[in-house]
Order: sequence, then structure tokens, then C-alpha cells
Amino acid sequence: MDSLAPARKGLRVGFLSTRFIGTDGVSLETGKWAEALERLGHTCFYFAGASDRENGRSRVVPEALFTHPDIKAIYTTAFSQRTRPRATTDLIHQLKEHLKAEIYAFVRDWDLDLLIPENALAIPMNIPLGLALTEFIAETGMPTIAHHHDFFWERKRFLVNCAWDYLNMAFPPHLPSIHHVVINSSAANQLSLRTGISSLLIPNVMDFDHPPVASDDYARDARETLGVAADELFFLQPTRVVQRKGIEHAMELINHLGLKARLVISHASGDEGDAYERRLRDLAVELRVPTSFVSEHISDSRGRTADGHKIYTLADVYPLADLVTYPSDVEGFGNAFLEAIYYRRPIVVNNYSIFDIDIKPKGFRVVEFDGFISDDTVRHVREVLGNRQLAQDMVEYNYRLGKLHYSYTVLERRLQMLLTACFGERPAPPTL
Repeated sequence: MDSLAPARKGLRVGFLSTRFIGTDGVSLETGKWAEALERLGHTCFYFAGASDRENGRSRVVPEALFTHPDIKAIYTTAFSQRTRPRATTDLIHQLKEHLKAEIYAFVRDWDLDLLIPENALAIPMNIPLGLALTEFIAETGMPTIAHHHDFFWERKRFLVNCAWDYLNMAFPPHLPSIHHVVINSSAANQLSLRTGISSLLIPNVMDFDHPPVASDDYARDARETLGVAADELFFLQPTRVVQRKGIEHAMELINHLGLKARLVISHASGDEGDAYERRLRDLAVELRVPTSFVSEHISDSRGRTADGHKIYTLADVYPLADLVTYPSDVEGFGNAFLEAIYYRRPIVVNNYSIFDIDIKPKGFRVVEFDGFISDDTVRHVREVLGNRQLAQDMVEYNYRLGKLHYSYTVLERRLQMLLTACFGERPAPPTL
């Protein structure tokens, strides 16, 4: 009798989202999934409104991007009113038909076997795209793995709207050919309770089987470029500047420490406006906390700014940090947490719910606080910064735990399970 091998190799896989570019969590995790799938022998293609993926494998459709003027207008109306103008409905359907035709062409031109929508069926930044995907999958029955990073019900800004019919239809859809993947256990529970949809939990991962390479000469001047003086401690806040990141807690920590330290914030505000950034700039002055907003100097690849200054990657910057601050109030999982573990940096973490439920029980050694900076938090940070051996023991222990629970090996095994669910097993080639 023939033995059975894992799910068939040689699949042509299409990732779809509003964008695959930059250092946002969805783009980063898509890259990791694609790398894992390529290791398993499959070929990946991309459909998005903006893409920096391999040339010749991307279909860029401007209307898929959530910042496209028509898509942005729909979003603004949908989540600021309780009744929907007919003109908005008409525009949604017009764009949905256009995007659906583009998806048909994407699948046909690349002869795809499998679709993986990345958050496009979970968070309604682009309503027409979610509807187009849902209708395409319903019309074709194409095998689909819907990778959900965060759901609309997890964000207050989506709960007052005039688009409940679309949200209930497509965010996410309940169709027989879709296998749903979530990144935390709370999302799995809520998805099941709210929709009756079952899901597989696949957490975010890092390539713990291959430690980061040693820093080269390129980043030797990074501290200076990022505004960190030679006698300052470097506190890295490796997130976007949005309110749920709780960056004011990091400023408060530095204020209470009484040490000469600078907070370096790596990313820009993104799609949620700049009011919070303006407040943080004012707060930094009020608390007398040296703060650098350096998004123009950090990207997913090295380069130069328009005025000739260096651009660094997070891989360049993490090893230079004395402490990583991660004071988020809400996170879908915690990419920056895993990055700090991967680059062996001590980290201070707010006890946000997903950390408390999914990550903390693994036993990671961190400086933890629960909603506010306490005297114990300040004491623990001083202890870690003042005891090099303690800090080294913490980060080495955390790296070993990361390898056990959040490695590419874990990801590959769960992807193989999903591919088997979609396509079944096949006989392994005979041995000679």
C-alpha cells in the first residue's frame, strides 16, 4: 500500500490584500507565510493596491488600496453615518464588480490553485474588495485560506456604521470552501460565537531556527542618525503611532526612571490620523522626555532619504536598543514582542489581553505592567538596565521559548495541515 505524503507540492498560491508593502503587521506576516510556502515547494503571487513583492508575480489594482480616493470616501461615509446614501451603495457595487473582474483575471492569468486573503475579509478598510472576494469565492468554490489578523468588532471606530449588511456578508463570509485562520485564541472564540465559523489558530512567527546575523558597518552610525546621544539609553518603541499602542506609558516610564534616556518611535501614524502623534509630541515636552519620531529613517529595506540620510531596517535598529517598550492597550497578537525576543532585547510589556491569554502562559521573562507604570515597574526596569547578566539571561531564555512556540517550523506544520484539508493527501513517490 502506498504511503501518504503531506499535501501536494507545486501549488500556485495567490495572496490578496489592500497592500503588500512596508512594515505593517499584515505585510510582514504575509512575507513569512510566503517564505514558508515557498520552502514547501509552492509558488506565490500577489494581488493588492500596492505591492513591493517580486516583479512579475504581482497584480496591482489601484482600487484595492484603502487610500484610493473612492475607497476612502466609501470608508468615511460607512463609518460616520447610520444611514447609507444611495450614491454610496451604487459606488460600492460599481467598484465591487470592477475588483471582482480583476480577481477573476488574477486567478486565470496565474492559473492559481489556492487563494489566501490577508485581512481583506476581516477588517473593512476596503468594503468593495471584501465583497468582491466573497462573491468570487461563492461563485467559484475556489479553495481559500482566509488569514484574519483583526476583526471589525475589535475596533471601536467600526461599530457605528451604515454598512452592517456588508459587514455581515463579507467580514468574514461563511462559505464552505473557506478555511479560516486567526492569530489568537480570543479571536477564535469570538469568531465562533458571533458567526458559527470554526477556525485554526496560527500565531505570528519569527525565523527562530535562523538567528539574526551580526550587525555590519552600515548601521554603525544609526544611533546618531536617530538622535540618540552617546550618553543616552536607547529605548525603542517599534510600532506605529496610534492610540492603542499606549506610547504615553513609555514616556511616563522614562520620566519616572530618572535616567538619561531617549524614546525612539520607529513608525508613522499610518491610516488613523495624526492627532495622537501631536499629543505625544506635546506630552514629551511636558514630561521632559527626549523623543525621536524616526519613521523617515526606518523602512523594510536600506536606502537613502530624499535629503541623503540613511534609511535603516528594524534588523539594523533592534540590536542597538537598550530596552524595547511595548505598552500597547490592544494588540491582535504582538509582532513587536516577537521581534524583541528574536533580536534578544529586554522588553517592557503592558499586560494587554492577548499577551495575558496566549503569550504570558508560555513563561517569557519580561518587565510587565498592568495598565499603568507602577513603582515596581520602574524598579524592575532599573534592575534589568543595571545588571547586564540578568538582562542577558532573560533574553537568551526568551529566545529559546520563542523557538519552541513561534518558529517557522510551527508555521510550516500548520500550513501543511491546512493544505491537506483543502486538497487531501496524495501517494508519496515510490522509493528506488
